[in-house]
Amino acid sequence: MKKMKVMISYPPLRGKGSPMLTQNRQFQWYHVPSFIYPLVPAMAATLLDKEGFEVIWNDCITEGWKQDKFWSFFEQQKPDIIALETKTPVVSQHWQIINHIKRIHPECITVLVGDHVTALPGESMEKSSVDYVITGGNYDISLLEIAKYIRRDRDKLPKGVWYREDENIKSTGEFDLSYNLNDLPFINRPLTKAHLYGEKWKKRLPFFYTMVGRDCQWGKCAFCAWTTIYPKFRVRAPENLLDEIGMLIKEYGVKEIFDDTGTFPVGDWLRKFCQGMVERDFNKEILFSANMRYGALKPDIIKLMKKAGFRKLKMGLESANQKTLDLINKAVTVQQIIDESKLISSEGIDIQLTIIVGYPWETREDAQRTVDLAQKLMSEGHAEMLQATVLVPYPGTPLHKMGLESDWFRFDPHEYDRYDMAEPVFKTPDMTADEVMQMCESIYQAFLTPRYIWRHVRSIRGWESLNYIARGSKAVIGHLLDFRRRQ
Repeated sequence: MKKMKVMISYPPLRGKGSPMLTQNRQFQWYHVPSFIYPLVPAMAATLLDKEGFEVIWNDCITEGWKQDKFWSFFEQQKPDIIALETKTPVVSQHWQIINHIKRIHPECITVLVGDHVTALPGESMEKSSVDYVITGGNYDISLLEIAKYIRRDRDKLPKGVWYREDENIKSTGEFDLSYNLNDLPFINRPLTKAHLYGEKWKKRLPFFYTMVGRDCQWGKCAFCAWTTIYPKFRVRAPENLLDEIGMLIKEYGVKEIFDDTGTFPVGDWLRKFCQGMVERDFNKEILFSANMRYGALKPDIIKLMKKAGFRKLKMGLESANQKTLDLINKAVTVQQIIDESKLISSEGIDIQLTIIVGYPWETREDAQRTVDLAQKLMSEGHAEMLQATVLVPYPGTPLHKMGLESDWFRFDPHEYDRYDMAEPVFKTPDMTADEVMQMCESIYQAFLTPRYIWRHVRSIRGWESLNYIARGSKAVIGHLLDFRRRQ
């Protein structure tokens, strides 16, 4: 019997650079791209493959395919099902792609997943010919269940799915996140071309991603779109992640890992994980990094994390203004950010700061305060890297609702392609759109201060560190270009 073909695809997109779409909480067009491994779609591919489907992994963004190549490949493969992960700034392009698919190959079942369609599932059903919209963050499991339903291995659709019945749009109700993540297999890395992915800051190869939790223990930040698809935090056991790391070391010789859980688990979970890294000698084999939040770590666990092989933590500074931190529900103080940055860096763990500009209540003086703090932490060695973004209020977030209620939008909130970080979405008290973009650009000037440059020149200890600094310099130039406002 012929296997049913399921294509998980990131088709080419029209835009202002390389789209940061895969496994990404914030969308942006990049001059110098990073390709983050889409872990949930990769798990979907793994599950489908295990259940006897023919899986086609098709990431045109990472592989640099043009439109003609994608459509030629699609015509050649003629998949039975195609699933696309979408995001607000490119959802209209995905609607167009789906409509074209239904014209040239009407038998192909089309599926949309992601935070935008979770917030507004009916919209995509009305504005495109899509067959199914999966809401919630378990779209790997739900996609498998839809494929089984189409193959007639299941008599009903999973929860959280929007679909068509005759001329009517229907839903199976609220999505369900009760699945035990410990029951998932380890991702099939060759099937999903994991070797193609990685960020500019990685030091060692082979480099791989893991994702032990979905998605953040705090899960209350007003701007975070992933709170839409993961309203509650779930995590695999520390032993489960340790087993996966052991497999990656044994089978692929991995030298560096980044766990892309929204916030890496803390408390007793983190202690057990660190102890396991030491007991299994993994701390001698790999560098390990993860996302983390201020206010979550105590001094004794930071020491243990360093011993366990932690190299870098991505931390959300977001703003140096307490009013802003309170309004976006970060539940930290500016002083905590400063003190914990010093504490973590003093233990030899690097910090990558994430910073946001363009808050609708922040003045130029407020924004400059954030720039100044970021540059101070960088120049004094309390942060090793930073990432600046313009505030984007994605549909489904509290921030988007606040924007609608307070008339903060600079343009029609339904102009989704303008949520692409090439311009501010919200009005600001005393800055023009160009000035907001210039402020974001100025944050990257922290990489150009003599004190920062000299500290990194002194850190060169061979080819690995020299190559790391060279790649970082190229990325900084790219980011400076990213925020030169383009009309």
